[in-house]
Amino acid sequence: MSIGWIVFIFCSLGWHIGIYGMFKKAGIDSWKAFVPFYNTWCMVEKMQLKKYWFFFQLVPVAGQFITIWICIKFVEHFGRFGFTQHAATVFLPFVYFPYLGFSKNERYAGISVVKNYKKSGTREWIDAAAFAIVAATIIRTFVFEAYTIPTPSMEKTLLVNDFLFVSKLTYGPRIPNSPIAMPFVHHTIPGFNVKSYVEWIHIPYTRWIASPIKRNDAVVFNFPVNDTLINDEINFGSRVTYYEEVRRTSRDKVQQDYGDMIITRPVDKRENFIKRCVGIAGDTIQVINGKLHINGKPEDYFPHSERFYLLQVPDGVYLDEDKLSELGINVRVSQGDLQQIKNNLYQVNITNEEKLNLKLPSGYILSDFIFDHRDDLFPYYTDSTGKNWSADNFGSLWIPQKGASITITPDNLIRYQRCITVYEGNTLEVKGSKYFINNKEATNYTFKMNYYWLMGDNRHNSLDSRYWGFVPEDHVVGKASLIWFSYENGPRWKRLFTWIK
Repeated sequence: MSIGWIVFIFCSLGWHIGIYGMFKKAGIDSWKAFVPFYNTWCMVEKMQLKKYWFFFQLVPVAGQFITIWICIKFVEHFGRFGFTQHAATVFLPFVYFPYLGFSKNERYAGISVVKNYKKSGTREWIDAAAFAIVAATIIRTFVFEAYTIPTPSMEKTLLVNDFLFVSKLTYGPRIPNSPIAMPFVHHTIPGFNVKSYVEWIHIPYTRWIASPIKRNDAVVFNFPVNDTLINDEINFGSRVTYYEEVRRTSRDKVQQDYGDMIITRPVDKRENFIKRCVGIAGDTIQVINGKLHINGKPEDYFPHSERFYLLQVPDGVYLDEDKLSELGINVRVSQGDLQQIKNNLYQVNITNEEKLNLKLPSGYILSDFIFDHRDDLFPYYTDSTGKNWSADNFGSLWIPQKGASITITPDNLIRYQRCITVYEGNTLEVKGSKYFINNKEATNYTFKMNYYWLMGDNRHNSLDSRYWGFVPEDHVVGKASLIWFSYENGPRWKRLFTWIK
C-alpha cells in the first residue's frame, strides 16, 4: 500500500470517528456517521437546512464545496464560530472532529446558539465560502478529484456517465505547473472561451511522495499531444489533434488555415483522459492479431474488456440488441457496438466474459475481427524493416525507463524523438550521420522520466497510446479508484460506490 493511501485512510478514519462522536452529542444515531452521503443528510436535517443543500453535493466539482460548507455549519452548532475553529474544520477535520466529538469540554449547542450569534448572515456566508473554496481547491489539487466518463473507450469496465473519484495520493500529489488559476475549472472559463489560468508563473514538474504506476491500473492523465491544439471552437481539440492535421497537410498549411486559433497548454491544463496502464517503464509491448503481449506474455484476463468480432448468422436471422441479449451479449447500437457488414454477417463488440460463456445456436459462427493497417498510428513512419503496424498488429515497442539508455539510431529517433525533445526539453539536431543533443555530439541518450503505455478496455473503440504514443510520468494525474455515482435513464444503482478494478 502506498504512503498516499495510508495518509488517506488515516484522515478518512479520523473524519468519520469524529463525526461519530459529534452525532452522539447531537442526538443522532452514531452509526449513521459511517454511511457516505447519508451522514451529511443527517447533518442537514439536524440543522434544519433546506434539503436542496444535500443534493447540491452531487454536482461534480461544486459538490466538494457544498460538503465542506455543511461541515462548517455543523461545527457552528457546537458553538464554534471563530477563524481558527473554521480553519481546523477545513484543514484538520481528522483531528478537530474527534476533539469536538469526544472532549468533555465540548457540547452540541443546537440551532439556538447559531441564531443568537451576532455575525451578519452575509459575513457568515463569506467566511464559510472562503474556507470551503480554499479547502475544496486543496482537496481537488492534492487529494482526489471528481471525474466523469465521457466516452465508451473503457467499456464495459467504465461506462459513459460513470462519476469517479480519482485518487491523487496513490502516485503522489503533483504540484500544479500553473498555480494561479480559477478554482473548479480546468483550462477554460465556461461561457467565455478564455484561459482559466496564467502562465507567467510556471513551476517545473514536482511530485510529492511519488509512487510508480502499477501495471493494469486505471489511470487519469493529461493528453500528451494536447500541448498544441487547434481551438475547440471548430470541433478539433482532442478529437482531431494539431499533429494529425500537420501530418495530413503540412505545418505551414495548418498555420495558414488556422493561424491564431492554434493554442498551447502547459502539462497540467491539457485534457484529462482515462485508460488502463497496460505497460510500465521498461516493458516491451506488442499486439499480435488483436492480442496484447507484455514482455512476450499475453496480458492479464479482464472480464469486462471488449473488442469486435465477426458473427455470422443463418439466412433470415436479423440481429438487434434484443436478439443479442438472448445470446448473452449486451451491446449498444447507438455506440456502434453492432454493425451489419452484409446480409448475414455482423461486427459485434463482445466482452471477454461474454465470449467465455457464449453458447451459440447451430448456424452461428464467431470469428476474430482484425483491424487492417492504419497510417495514423504511432510512431507514424515505417521503420527500417519496412514493417507496417496496425491497431491489431502493433510493435514490438520498448517503453522508456528513467535512467535507461538507448543508442541513437534512425529507428530509435522515430520512436523516441518526442520523448527526448518535447517531454524532456532537449534540443536535437541531425547533421549528416551525426546527432547533437543540446549542441553536443551524442551517440546515446539516457531518459530522465518513466513512461507508460495506456490502452482502453474497449480495444477497437479507443484512441489510445497506439495512436499518440507514450505517456510521461509528469502527465499522470491519479488513479481512478471509486465509482460514486452512475446513471443512464436513471441511476445505475448496482454501480454506486464500487471500486474500480
